[in-house]
Amino acid sequence: MEQEIIKVAIYGATGYTGAELLRLLQNHPKVKITTLISQSHAGKRLREVFPFFYGELGDLTLTEEPKEDYEVAFLCLPHEGSLELVPRLLEEGKKVIDLSGAYRLKDPSLYPHYYSFEHRHPELLERAVYGLPEIYRERIKGTSLIANPGCYPTSVLLAIYPLLKEAINIEKIVITSLSGVSGAGRKPAQHFHFPEMFGDFFAYSLEKHRHVPEMEGVIKDLCGIDVPLRFSPVVVPTSRGMLSSISVFCEKVEPRELYVETYKEEPFVKVASGPPHTRWVVGTNLCFVYPMWEHRVGCLQVVSVIDNLGKGASSQAIQNFNIMMGFEETMGLNLSPNFP
Repeated sequence: MEQEIIKVAIYGATGYTGAELLRLLQNHPKVKITTLISQSHAGKRLREVFPFFYGELGDLTLTEEPKEDYEVAFLCLPHEGSLELVPRLLEEGKKVIDLSGAYRLKDPSLYPHYYSFEHRHPELLERAVYGLPEIYRERIKGTSLIANPGCYPTSVLLAIYPLLKEAINIEKIVITSLSGVSGAGRKPAQHFHFPEMFGDFFAYSLEKHRHVPEMEGVIKDLCGIDVPLRFSPVVVPTSRGMLSSISVFCEKVEPRELYVETYKEEPFVKVASGPPHTRWVVGTNLCFVYPMWEHRVGCLQVVSVIDNLGKGASSQAIQNFNIMMGFEETMGLNLSPNFP
C-alpha cells in the first residue's frame, strides 16, 4: 500500500538547523511542509528571508503559532523553548523530533549544572529516545519523542561505538573535536564576527561542556560503567564541518576488522582507508571513521568527520524521522558533497 504524505512543522525555521531541514525536506517524497514557526520573522514569506527557497515552499508564511495541521514537529529551538513546548505537542498527539538538548540527558539533576535551568518535565526524560540510529534504531521505531543528538556526541560516539558494542575494556578516552562556526548558531556574537574569526582557532568550555554528560550517558547505557572522558572542543574558521580526533586507551584490538564488521550494513557510516577530510561530508548525512592502533603510545586512535549541520543535526533528524515513520531510512538523504 502506498504510504501517506506526512505533514510536518518546523519550529525555529530560520536558524541554521531549521534552514538545513528546509533544504533537505523540500525534496523528501513523503513530506509536505505545512507550518513554519519563527518569532523573529513572523508575518514574512519564507522567500523574503531566504530568496533561494521559491515556489510553493517559498510562498509559505512564517508564523508565531501554527495555522495549519501537521503530524510531526521538528524543533530547532533554544533548549528552554523546547523544554516547555514538547509536553504540549505530545499532549496534542504530535510526534516530536527535538534538535535541542532539552531531553537528551536521563538524569534531571544534571541540567542545572550543564544547561543552567531546572528540568521541569523529568517524567519525559525516560520517554525520550536518544536519536542515534546506528545505536538505538529499534528504540526509535516506536517512539513519539526523539532527542536528536548533539553534533560533538554524534562524531565521537560513532567513532567509539564498535568498542562499546564489543565490550572492549576501556581505561580512558581523550577527545579533541574541531567544529565549524555554524555550530554556534545564527545569532550574532563578537567571537564569530568575520574579522575576529577569520584565521583564528580557539578552544572553549574546557571545564564544563554540556555534551560531556550526553556522551558519558550513552557510554554508561551501553557498557554499564563510567569511563573517564576528557573533551576539548575547538572552533575553527570554516562555516561547517566537524573533525574529532579520539585517543582510546584500551586493550589492544585489530581496529579495521572490528569497524568494518560493525558498520558494513550502515548506509551513512563509512570506514575510511586513511584520515578523512571534512569536505567529504559537508552537505550530507555521512560520517567517515578511520581507526588505527597507535603502537608507540599504546592506544586506539580514531578520526571521524561529519557535517555539524548534517549528521550532527538536521539530516540526522530526517534519518530519525524516516525510521519513526516506517520509511526507507535513506529516503531524501542520498546526498553527495559539493566538489571542489
